[in-house]
Amino acid sequence: MNKIKGMILAAGQGTRVRPLTQDLPKPMIPILGKPVMEYLVEHLARFGVDEIMVNVAYKHWKIENYFGNGSTWGVKIGYSYEGVCEYGEITPKSLGSAGGMRKIQDFGGFFDTTTIVLCGDALIDLDIAAAVREHRTKKAMASVITLEVPRAEVSNYGVVETDAEGRVLAFQEKPKPEVARSNFASTGIYIFEPEVIDLIPSDQVFDIGSQLFPMLAEQGMPFYAQKRQFNWIDIGHVADYWEVLQRVLNGEVAHMQMPGTEIKPGIWVGINTRIDWDRVRIEGPVYIDAGVSIEAGAEIIGPAWITRGSQVCRDAKVIRSILLQYTRISPGMVFEEAIVSPKYFVEHKTGETYYLGDDRTPLRWGDARGR
Repeated sequence: MNKIKGMILAAGQGTRVRPLTQDLPKPMIPILGKPVMEYLVEHLARFGVDEIMVNVAYKHWKIENYFGNGSTWGVKIGYSYEGVCEYGEITPKSLGSAGGMRKIQDFGGFFDTTTIVLCGDALIDLDIAAAVREHRTKKAMASVITLEVPRAEVSNYGVVETDAEGRVLAFQEKPKPEVARSNFASTGIYIFEPEVIDLIPSDQVFDIGSQLFPMLAEQGMPFYAQKRQFNWIDIGHVADYWEVLQRVLNGEVAHMQMPGTEIKPGIWVGINTRIDWDRVRIEGPVYIDAGVSIEAGAEIIGPAWITRGSQVCRDAKVIRSILLQYTRISPGMVFEEAIVSPKYFVEHKTGETYYLGDDRTPLRWGDARGR
């Protein structure tokens, strides 16, 4: 495969996945101990994409401090901060997915060859080499990778209409099912030639899906959609995070290996854990991270992830749930299909968030959790 570059879109605030992003930028949400963006960097490196730009804004330092110059992963990573200086304070201000790329191009001319663009909040196992090969075979200026979705769900996606050869005729951003022109959704994975970046206006907010793509389609540019079969696990809402972990723990994403040591079938454990194995019930798939304590009488029913430093006290139950770092589950408490942290928990079935020590939403420990 001829040289290509990579771009990871990471400047959004992730408001739809709060409270997970109260203290983290969205690409830093952890999946089995690693930020979701780390899986993307590893995947790009696997296909020889070793120059990667990342646009950042909200809590940008957490991304930059973690990934640095990329040498840990055998790649080179650069950053483009999107913000403004007002009254001596630097304030994040996203330029939109396309506007951020134009800023990078105006600054240093990074996009001088074929570039694959990924959203920083999804797990993928796309065959990048095959996608780029099709892009170049068709002499496309831009390509969008699509997946077929149920028509009832098209309002959650950007929808692509094509002709028989795959050329994009129209792009609809989150249409209602009755007016959708297709049920092939954009996955937020794009392949661009440098000429596309030159079409984006400078110094203004500009979006790929709602502005750049309709413009390419209207002008009749060589703009194609690819229909590929691969795993695309998007963290669009907080409830999706629970779904993502369920799929990962069930082994549905082939290139993701479970960390820790598999000490029993379907049960992986990190180092420095304290577990009363003779008096606990653990049914996999379960990953128990380093520094976790599980007391006698506790039950862990997978798929479940018990994150670093957490404590499950006697007779407590954690069922198909995620305990985030340093979460303590009191004796006899039950959490089922939930995301639990020291500050809040989110019920998967209802999507409701309940906070500790906070009057925003009353925490119903007694009647909803202890039983």
